[in-house]
Amino acid sequence: MNKCLKITFSQQKIPVNFLRSFVQKNAQKFNIEGAAQLIAPDKKIRIIACGQKEEVDSFIDILHTKFIELAIRDTSIEPYIKDKNYRNVFRIID
Repeated sequence: MNKCLKITFSQQKIPVNFLRSFVQKNAQKFNIEGAAQLIAPDKKIRIIACGQKEEVDSFIDILHTKFIELAIRDTSIEPYIKDKNYRNVFRIID
């Protein structure tokens, strides 16, 4: 069963290169497809994560653990309707 989620959080407390070194690395580890990007006016990060339910749940668990470590509290996780084909790749959109 497939699952897609939209995760948003403030980018103020994240380390430099966090999206590539942590998010993308773990997305690849769990076979997650989607994208991560900075939403400029809101200064938030948006992650779209799609994949097998168990893999997406594991990805969310590892993100949640890192968010606790970085003291990121303003996170939002909600269901997402996949609107495009990510072609089995997780991209960082600059």
